[in-house]
Amino acid sequence: MTKTSFGVRRANTILYCRAWRATVAFYRERLGLATSFENEWFVEFVLTEGAALSVADAGRATIVAVEGQGITLALLVDDLPALHERLHAAGVAVTPMRQRWGAWVFYCRDPEGHRIEFWTEAPAKGAQ
Repeated sequence: MTKTSFGVRRANTILYCRAWRATVAFYRERLGLATSFENEWFVEFVLTEGAALSVADAGRATIVAVEGQGITLALLVDDLPALHERLHAAGVAVTPMRQRWGAWVFYCRDPEGHRIEFWTEAPAKGAQ
């Protein structure tokens, strides 16, 4: 694993949510993410060994959420078609898969409206 010039060893994206219970249930039950920590207002989900996604209850967090637009959680996955099928079968509203920017992608949104992009590299031209 390559380190940054300032020594980052782990990354955690924290989403501050008003619909906290629904958002936690979405990531746990619909996406099937495992948890590494949780208490009554904060849940940390494992993405990889060095990356996590946390969901904090905006009404109970000790840090005030930053308001902003335009966040996309972009996740490189091993088997995009299988994940697309699994999420669709679980009732998640997913977009059709399409090829963009040299990758295959599809999108969905969590209960708070955060856009999630799942992607995998597209094979090189002429590759079988």
